[in-house]
Amino acid sequence: MHATLYLAKKNLDRPPAVAVMFGEEAHLKQLCLARLTELVLGTGPDAAVGLVKFPGKETELKTVKAELQTVGMFASSRLVVVEDADDFVTKYRDLLEAYCLKPASRSVLVIDCKSWKSNTRLAKKIAESGLELDCGELAAGPLQKWIVDYTAAEHGKQISRDSASLLVELAGTGLGQLSQELAKLASFVGDRPLIKPDDVRQLVGGWRAEETWTMTNAVRDGNPELALTCLSKLLHAGEAAPKILGGLIYVFKKFAIATEISRRKIPLPVALKEAGVFPRDLDSSERYLKRLGRARADQLFARLADADRDLTGGRRMTARLQLERLLLWLSGQLG
Repeated sequence: MHATLYLAKKNLDRPPAVAVMFGEEAHLKQLCLARLTELVLGTGPDAAVGLVKFPGKETELKTVKAELQTVGMFASSRLVVVEDADDFVTKYRDLLEAYCLKPASRSVLVIDCKSWKSNTRLAKKIAESGLELDCGELAAGPLQKWIVDYTAAEHGKQISRDSASLLVELAGTGLGQLSQELAKLASFVGDRPLIKPDDVRQLVGGWRAEETWTMTNAVRDGNPELALTCLSKLLHAGEAAPKILGGLIYVFKKFAIATEISRRKIPLPVALKEAGVFPRDLDSSERYLKRLGRARADQLFARLADADRDLTGGRRMTARLQLERLLLWLSGQLG
């Protein structure tokens, strides 16, 4: 089960005797551990007494088992966490399988590791009688849903699909970073119920994001001179070429998708909307594709893919020159 689904549940029972958290999302692991602590130890001032953490690389299984089997005067249960446990699992796999068959009755063992092989006997045993929490990175669709649900649950705000997509583009896919940005956005919009793309652009992206949008709009609107000026400013300020390219791909990939959709005899404005173009940009985007022409629009996907490959080592041309040539091609000025 992905950890986001587990955390979204309102009424959770006490966890089974063995749980594993795996993946790279440290923020999710923190949230899961907090929930497990509450379910096992409660929320009172003495709850922390029953939480014990061990470093997986330095701890022996017998030490962990002894702690699991110890219930003191001030804690009726124990929640024992083995952190960074990849090597620990490898070393004690057989003994952990045996422990799963006869675990401590009043304590919970939490194994925190980065990778988890689901085809091992230990994994199958925990899947049957324990709890597996996937704390890995979310894919695009589930990540967008998480942003919408998290914003509503934590901040009582709505965030549009376009805003969520833009937030990921500017802040990345890490849930910890996204949760921080959402908290800032919720405070930034004040009493307004909806977080808009402009809010994300202004607060998360800063001037570099604004300059990138000016650059892409200039290309779209047939002003390559302004686009090249913006590119020069971004590079001079130290903006990484791959990040600049990422902004271009984010915008012009939508035009490529709209071109493909329009092949199904769907009107271009509708195709652009389905491709995720912001409503206020629909008219200017339609004009851009008509100016670009079907033949060049059909090449958008391939040209963006080539630019991505070339910038990461496919060509000896400088990053500046590659980006300049891409801007001119997207503007229709270069064959």
